[in-house]
Amino acid sequence: MSEHFFLKLTPPRPTFSQDMSPEERQIMQQHVGYWTDLMQKGTAIVFGPVMDPSGVYGIGVVHAESENQLRALIDGDPAKTINHYDYWPMRAVHSGLKG
Repeated sequence: MSEHFFLKLTPPRPTFSQDMSPEERQIMQQHVGYWTDLMQKGTAIVFGPVMDPSGVYGIGVVHAESENQLRALIDGDPAKTINHYDYWPMRAVHSGLKG
């Protein structure tokens, strides 16, 4: 049975979105490409930065067959090398429409 998960990507510091090094910026660009590809495949439902005034962080909602598959998706994300992921199962209610 497939499941939905809510993911939170916590950067290494609160100022990360303003002061990324060139290497960190390159990793984050790869991160966006990675999740964009998963979105096009229907695995990622939505993802992006949350502009919290106390520090920007990332969120995503993912459709996965299991928690093991979700962990494999997270492990494949280039941003995992510099950020921290937390995730929780969720009961997603959505239209199923793409666009």
